[in-house]
This record gives sequence, structure tokens and C-alpha cells, in this order.
Amino acid sequence: MDASLVAGSEAAQSRDAVPGEFRLVLVTGPSGAGRTTAIRVLEDIGYETIDNIPLSLIPRLLEGTAPDRPVALGLDVRNRDFNATALIELIDGMVRDPGVSPMVVYLDCASPELIRRYSETRRRHPLAPDETPAEGIARELDLLTPIRVRADLLIDTTELSPHDLKAEIKRWFEPDRSGRLAVSLQSFSYRRGLPRGVDMVFDCRFLKNPHWNPALRALDGRDPAVQAFLAQDPNFAPFLDRVRDLVEFLLPAQVGEGKAHLAIGFGCTGGQHRSVAIAELMGSALAQAGWPVSKRHRELERKAGEMPGPADKVSVA
Repeated sequence: MDASLVAGSEAAQSRDAVPGEFRLVLVTGPSGAGRTTAIRVLEDIGYETIDNIPLSLIPRLLEGTAPDRPVALGLDVRNRDFNATALIELIDGMVRDPGVSPMVVYLDCASPELIRRYSETRRRHPLAPDETPAEGIARELDLLTPIRVRADLLIDTTELSPHDLKAEIKRWFEPDRSGRLAVSLQSFSYRRGLPRGVDMVFDCRFLKNPHWNPALRALDGRDPAVQAFLAQDPNFAPFLDRVRDLVEFLLPAQVGEGKAHLAIGFGCTGGQHRSVAIAELMGSALAQAGWPVSKRHRELERKAGEMPGPADKVSVA
């Protein structure tokens, strides 16, 4: 079964080793999406794990000497002090701390599948103990929306079995002895600023803009019609070829430096056509060359209402 996966920035364990650095993975998502499974897998591959930890206790973990192995924390809306705004502020504070290497992992799942899972287990939803699971799921997804947008790695578990999810977690977090560096590609709009955690950025705004074609305006860069339109721009193919050549040149060098993950951003004015098309085509080319690739289209997610749903299908080599 194909994994639905999007990634936005470097995995905490994938950064170059820094003595004394606190490597921290925060795992969250709606109830029933697989958080407990993910936490158990991280524990199995060597992480120190704590599930369902109150937010108020996390700063205490950052005090003192960094542990000798990475830490993974499971965050659950059932905690009495859970607050999306407080969590984002906490994450931003960690990002500014040179001694902490944080990563937010969001396990996503479509509402119908969450409802199905609750109907099978016959459990009460923690946010709707006296109502239907559907009502609790809707509340939880609304509560988690700001965190989903802020996530560094988003894994859609809608079509994943527990076994599939375990494989995805291991693929991203288990030490890679094969020497294959994972690449994450993200499209974005310059209007909303640069995405967090990218290692390099390419500006696509010089390409002819499909937005001004009425037949293409409502489409996005994943659509063949948009890609065909862009292919008519004489700058399109040379740009794509040169960027691909540069990235393929850099990847082995990055592996040689000990990196396990490279995050690349492609930006345009609206983040809907040009940057999306380049990210899609670049992802296909790199996957065909044998590199593990994931893609995220930041503005398309926001345009969809910033609500959880099936993520982009990703080519994984």
C-alpha cells in the first residue's frame, strides 16, 4: 500500500551530530491516527519515549545535560493543559535554542476513516464522551489545525495499516545504513514567507504564470495541463534540468558529510502553479534516480482549509 507522506523540514535525528544537542521529536495528531504505534516504534529503534506528557513538563526535559539518545514525546489533546497556541510557542522557542533540535511529527487521517476506526473499537472519543465519535473528531481536528500546519513531517495514515505505519516511521527515523539520503521537496508562496527548515530554496517566479490563463487559474501544478503550459516557456526545461543536475550533484556530497536528509523549497508568487509543478517534476526525477523523496505543497494545504485530509501521494524509492 502506498504511503501518504509530506515532509517540511529536517528530521531531528537526521541532523549532523552535535555534541550536547538535545534531539527531540514531538508526535501528535488526532486520536486514532496512530500516535501510540509511532511512539512504540521510536522506542524500539532507540528513542527514549514518553507518551501523553503534559506540555508544562516539556521545558523541564530541556534543562541540564542533553541525554545520550534522542527523545520522542507523544502529545495528546486529552491532557488538561493541552493548548495549540502554547505548543507552537514552545516549539518556536526550541527552534531558537541552538542546543535543541526539535521536530514535530503530525499523524494525519481523514475523518471518515477515523470514524470507522472508532466504530470498530466502540471507544468513546475523549472530546465527546457523551456524544458521537464524529462530533469529537470534528472538535479535535479543529483544535489541531494550527499544529498540523506547523508540522515538520506529516504522515497520512488514512490508508496505512499499523504495519505500514511502522515501516514509514522506521524509514524516517531508524539509522540509515544504506547511505541513501532522503529528500523532502516543498512548494510555497513568497507572500507567506519562506518555509521553516529548508536547506536551499529556488525561486520560480521568473517562469510564465499560469494564473493569468483563465482555463488554468483554478488548477494547480500537479495538473498535466498546467505542466504542459509551463513546458512552453523556453526557460522552463533549462531551469528544471539545471536544478536537477545541481541537486543530483549535491546529494552524494551531502551523504559524504553524514547528512541523512535534505530539504529543498521551491517558491513562486501564489504557491499554486509554478513551484508546485517544479516540485512534482523534480520529485519524480529524483525518485527515478533512486533517492527517497517526499513532497509537500504548503499553500495547497492551506487553500484546502487547513483541515486534515488525504495528503499528496508521494513517490518513494
